[in-house]
Amino acid sequence: MAVPMKNGGMKPSKVIFYVILSGVTTGIGAFFGALIGGISQSVIAMCLSFAGGAMIYIVSGELIPESNELYHGRITAIGNILGLLIGILAMNL
Repeated sequence: MAVPMKNGGMKPSKVIFYVILSGVTTGIGAFFGALIGGISQSVIAMCLSFAGGAMIYIVSGELIPESNELYHGRITAIGNILGLLIGILAMNL
């Protein structure tokens, strides 16, 4: 996170501030996640499904179109399909 900001010309003090700020918010989120997750297994399942849906949204909306722009051809589609199949296999083991 810090390297792109530093390479973009941001002052080192601002880079350190933003990195620390993101770390603090991650810690706060983990704390509340542990509190909410301790309620029941149903709550844990809902939280994990929400996180999984967010990751699918990010991959579908950002990463797959970007990979298609960078590498034209079939290899990106084949890689996406293989990744999906491996993920399904890993869940069924």
